[in-house]
Amino acid sequence: MPTTTMPTMPALADALPRVEDEIRQLATSSTLPIVNTFSGRITAAGGKRLRSVVMLAGSLALSGEVTGKAVTAAACVELLHAGSLVHDDLMDNAVERRGVRTVNAEWGTGPAVLVGDFMLARASQAALDSISPFAAGKLAAAVTDLVEGQVLEVLDLYDVHRSPDSALRSIALKTGALFRVGCVLAAHCAEASEEVTTRLSEYGAHFGLLFQILDDLLDLASTSDRLGKPAGNDIRQGVYTFPLLRALTEQQRELLAARGRELADAELEGLLRELRGGRLVAETLAYCRGLAAQTVRALPELPESEALGILRELPMAYLEWAGSQIG
Repeated sequence: MPTTTMPTMPALADALPRVEDEIRQLATSSTLPIVNTFSGRITAAGGKRLRSVVMLAGSLALSGEVTGKAVTAAACVELLHAGSLVHDDLMDNAVERRGVRTVNAEWGTGPAVLVGDFMLARASQAALDSISPFAAGKLAAAVTDLVEGQVLEVLDLYDVHRSPDSALRSIALKTGALFRVGCVLAAHCAEASEEVTTRLSEYGAHFGLLFQILDDLLDLASTSDRLGKPAGNDIRQGVYTFPLLRALTEQQRELLAARGRELADAELEGLLRELRGGRLVAETLAYCRGLAAQTVRALPELPESEALGILRELPMAYLEWAGSQIG
C-alpha cells in the first residue's frame, strides 16, 4: 500500500523506521548466521506494515508518544507475522514472496519450519525481555490463534460447501488476531484502562477482518502484475475465501467440486473472468464498507488528536486503495 494513500503524521512517520530497525535486529539475533540470513532476508522484503501503523497510531492516540516499549511491541508483532508467512509459504509450496525466494524453495522444507519457529519464538522472547510477561503471554496466545485459524482453513481445503461464516472464523483467528494483539499491546504500553483496551482490541480485530477480506478479493479481482504473484492463487491452493464463497454461482460451484484439485489454467482464467463480471466486486466492497464503519465505531472515546484521526480514516483509506487495485 503506497504511503501516499495512507493517513500519516510526523510522529508516526518518525516511529516507523525505528520499528524497522528493531525488526532487523530481532530477525538477525540468532547465534547461527544461516538462520540470520534467511530470517533477515524475509523481513527485509518489507510489506505494508499496517499492523505497525495501527499499533503506533493507537499508542499515540492513548499517550501522545511512541515509547521504546511500543516500538519493540510493534516489531514483535511484525516478526510474528513474518514467521507465520514462512510457514504459510511452506504449506503452499510457494517459491516466491514479495520478489524474494521463499525459505522452503531456497533451503528446504525442514529448515523452513525451523526458521519460522525461530521468528515466532524470538518475538515472544523479546516481549518478555523488553516489555512484560503480559505482553509475551498475549503474543503467545496470538500464535495459538494463528495455528487454530490455519487448521480450520486446512480442514476446509477444496470444500465448495465451506460456509462464508467458516471462512470468517478462520481469518478472525489468523489475521484478526495479529491486529488485535497489536492494539492490546499498544494499550498495555500506554497503561490504558481495561475498557479502553477492550475497545481498541475490537478495532484491531475488525480491521484485521477488513484487511484480509480485501486481500482475498484482490487475489480474485486484481492482476498478477499488481499482486506480485499469480492471480487466483487461493483457488489453486483450495482456499475458498469469504468473497469467493458469497459470489459463486451453482455452475461455478459444480466446476470447483469436480475439477478443484486439477483445475487447468484455462479453467481458472475463465472462472476469474466470470467472477469479475458478476457480483463479486460490488458485493464484497459493499460488505467491506459496512465493516469499515463497524471498525471505526469500535474505537474508544479519546481526546481528539491526529493519531485518533488516523485510526478513523485508515479503514476507508485502505478500502479505497484496494478498490484502486481491481481490474
